[in-house]
Amino acid sequence: MVGITNKTLIAEIRRQQQLSQGIIEGQTAISTGITLTKPSDNALAWVQVSEIGKAQAQQSSWQANVSYGMSRAANAEANLEEINTLLISAQELVTSARNGSLNDAQRTAIFEDVKGIREAIGALLNQADYQGVPVFDDTQSVLVPVSRGLKLAVVGTRQEVSEGIDVGGTPMTLDGILGQALTALQSGTDADLQSALTAIKAGQSHVTIEQAKQGVRSDRLDVTGNRLTSVDLDLKERRQGLESTDLAEVISSVKSKLLQLEAAQSAFARINQQTLFDLIR
Repeated sequence: MVGITNKTLIAEIRRQQQLSQGIIEGQTAISTGITLTKPSDNALAWVQVSEIGKAQAQQSSWQANVSYGMSRAANAEANLEEINTLLISAQELVTSARNGSLNDAQRTAIFEDVKGIREAIGALLNQADYQGVPVFDDTQSVLVPVSRGLKLAVVGTRQEVSEGIDVGGTPMTLDGILGQALTALQSGTDADLQSALTAIKAGQSHVTIEQAKQGVRSDRLDVTGNRLTSVDLDLKERRQGLESTDLAEVISSVKSKLLQLEAAQSAFARINQQTLFDLIR
């Protein structure tokens, strides 16, 4: 009888410990808003949350790639805009050089300005960011994965921007076009200046087209980023639905367990006040 009674007491202690643990878990669920903390809470929901977690990690990686791509795209757009502005300035300078009333000092100043534009455009084409990543890719655009099975080119290549410019049927580079302008400024003949001006206009038109292409790349990144955000919100909502606490249910459960624990502790206290002879009678 003593052995049986001891086993009963130990079982009661364990039951009270389980009630206490259940109360603690319920209070934690109420305070955090999360009920699902271990597989035993709901095995099916736990598996679903695990799969959603993997999807969220992949989404986060893709979103980081989109942010990286948008940063590069913004740099490329800014540089293209600056190159376009410089080529317009070059057109104005060469046009002003065709004024026959300019003196040598004025022509020299124009020459130096165009030379500076040539150097500035070269620097913009070869510029790199603070991490050493070039603004424009070399030879071939780098494809960035932004979704399952989808990779996007986020910037054009330096060659696309600066080479293969059609000037009267002859392919030229931006550097070559501005070099021709400098030669024309040195010769001073109107025919040479006119040819140089035509070439600069062709270069500026080419850069304008590259700006449009870059705008398309940026738009695709923006659309992809918005779609990823939408998917991420959907995943968060689904996960929250699986993990979140039903406050009314949990509060009711905690109150019930508190009452059970109080009653069990009260009974346990009375039993422990009995003597050994009381227990074995």
